[in-house]
Amino acid sequence: MDEESPSSLTDISLAWVCHNVEVLCVALKDGSLQFHHCPLFPQELADQLLHKMADEGVLNDRTIGIFQNQEHLRLRRAYVQSSHLSTEAFRLALCPHKLQELNASHIHGDITISDILHSVTSSKVCRQGLQTLLMNGLHLYGEADEESLQASFSMLRGLKKLSLAWTNLDDKGLEDICAMPMLENLDISGTNITDLIPLLNCESRLRSLTAHGLQKLEMPTSSLILVLSKLQLLRHLDISNDKLVIDGDNLVQQLLERPGILLHLVSLDVSGWRGVSDATIQAFVEVRPGMRFIGLLATGAGGSKLLCGDGNLKVAGESSLTQLCEALRRYSDRESFILEVLTHLYSHTNDMEGPQTNILKLVLAGMQHHTDSLHVQLVATACVFNLTVQELVLGMPLHLVGNVVQQLLTAMKNFPNHVQLQKNCLLTLCSDHILQVVPFDRYEAAKLIMMLLGNHEDQTVQRMAVAVVSILVSKLSTEEISELGAEAFIMKQLLSIVQQKASLGVVDSTLKFALSALWNLTDETPTACRHFIQCQGLELYMELLETYYSEFSIQQKILGLLNNVAEVEELRMELMSEDLVEHILSLLINPVVEVDVSYFAGGILAHLISVRGPVWGLDAELHCTVKEKLHSSILSWSSPEHAMVSYRTFQPFYPLLHVSQCSGVQLWALWAIQFVCSQNAPQYCTMLQTEGGTDLLRVLSTHPDTHSDVKCLVENILKILEQNFYPASPVEDFSDATKKQWI
Repeated sequence: MDEESPSSLTDISLAWVCHNVEVLCVALKDGSLQFHHCPLFPQELADQLLHKMADEGVLNDRTIGIFQNQEHLRLRRAYVQSSHLSTEAFRLALCPHKLQELNASHIHGDITISDILHSVTSSKVCRQGLQTLLMNGLHLYGEADEESLQASFSMLRGLKKLSLAWTNLDDKGLEDICAMPMLENLDISGTNITDLIPLLNCESRLRSLTAHGLQKLEMPTSSLILVLSKLQLLRHLDISNDKLVIDGDNLVQQLLERPGILLHLVSLDVSGWRGVSDATIQAFVEVRPGMRFIGLLATGAGGSKLLCGDGNLKVAGESSLTQLCEALRRYSDRESFILEVLTHLYSHTNDMEGPQTNILKLVLAGMQHHTDSLHVQLVATACVFNLTVQELVLGMPLHLVGNVVQQLLTAMKNFPNHVQLQKNCLLTLCSDHILQVVPFDRYEAAKLIMMLLGNHEDQTVQRMAVAVVSILVSKLSTEEISELGAEAFIMKQLLSIVQQKASLGVVDSTLKFALSALWNLTDETPTACRHFIQCQGLELYMELLETYYSEFSIQQKILGLLNNVAEVEELRMELMSEDLVEHILSLLINPVVEVDVSYFAGGILAHLISVRGPVWGLDAELHCTVKEKLHSSILSWSSPEHAMVSYRTFQPFYPLLHVSQCSGVQLWALWAIQFVCSQNAPQYCTMLQTEGGTDLLRVLSTHPDTHSDVKCLVENILKILEQNFYPASPVEDFSDATKKQWI
């Protein structure tokens, strides 16, 4: 599916069922679930539902019970990989079905290969009809049956494909497997097998053998080559080495030079055996024109024109970008190989000329397969940065980049103390396009990065982390900001950074971003404002006002946050400090100060002298001065041409428009409303109308006690409304579109 295509109706429906399965079901006496009402599912849809439940992580002993209803949910291709299942639940739910394929790889719990074999072979329909069985990553025996298998592989008379990669399969088990009458495809990678001679028992039918990473093999080279040479029907052979060793016995060289063998091969994988020559590989391929793939990663071969990988013969190697992409595609689940590929890929991605969507997809797949591997994540995150830098990310599908970002966050979470990995991830995240446009969980991202910030004193990490958080917080909803603001450690962390910078008297991007983050974090969030007070933020900010008196960009951010605090009635008393009020008043009336700074200074003072809130507790003469200067200063303001502020709601202004308020308080709220309405009339005029603000304006305009200056501003706003108002749709929701975001 195209990355930008919407999900299919089937996918959406199945996902909904998965996440509402408890609601749709009733619990039986044994604890398993059954649908309240179960229609007859098309057979393929039943397979898809089981697969989706496994992928979504909701398949377990309870939920798998719905598949005991064989009349309405008939399974043929059962996918339960990585699910949490017991042997009994597995047997009851799956084995009565006429299964043709079963993927039980990496099941969590105590279930073993022996348990699955016993369950499957005890069912006549499975024993006869099963054709594909995947049990990668499981243990062969349980503690109670280590002496012998309770069931034999050879009982699966119709099985054609068997995969037991990375299990503890031994030589005895291989003998049993090779007695299966229909076996054509076998994967024994990473097992405990020491001898491949049993394969000769199925030489007349074996067409595909994957024997990657057989580190315990004890056969002499000559014997191994003899066995492989007799498997003349093989079309696919994989004897790659996950340890990337030098081929001391020239195993691969000897095999390739052996005349007249493996003439039907379509694919051959010898990656990891260093010391293979181009000449040998080329001679082998030339006499087998049907070859379509050869794996040459970490062999030293692949540089010849025939092996470039651009034609019908695909090559997984490191000699070109084409070979590396093929290797990424083929080896995503092999850690040592994917690390080797990514290391070579990094140099190729340093100077990409255009977006490389397919390469990014492949890198993401490798990262997702090896989330616990520091080395893979480290090199992969470096490649991701190169692939998404600057304009390259603009040409990428948003959904793909969103998935990449989530994987970067997973890597940051898994390796919180690794400085270079954190830098790699943050470098990618420091992108306006990613932070503003790409879909991902910004709330969790902001929370995670703030948690990680405490682990690092590195200035580069700190600067990038604070910058990213500052922008992320500005993109959150009111509810998300409230939840984030409730986390006291975030407030402490940001204030600590501000304190650190202020103690040095520096003005840098880290300080500015930290102040912006704090400003956004306290936006309409009383809990965060309380944390700010409790963490001695007010004392720090009073120092900052003195330290950075001539830095208007810093003053604006400081006053913006204090304005947020002033909006919370019960916290206004915390701001009733004569020194603080006089300093803010000086910023209000200073002719050199920009309107941006004066505006926020005026907002704080307007809230403090408002009749809605605590009684003024300072000098009465100061109170009169504030009222007078607030009124006169606002009349002198000219509207800046740039966007100064935006609001998600006008609710904090409405108490300031009451007829009982003094004219300076009313003027400040009206100036703010007029300014944003003149800049974005459709949005803000609609907001004012929807919230009932126009009713308050009309009351002010007709009330006999309203000051003439106030009436003048009211009339200006009503004219803007009359000229530009667009009626709001009855279903339109402005909760996101009108989000208050300080610029």
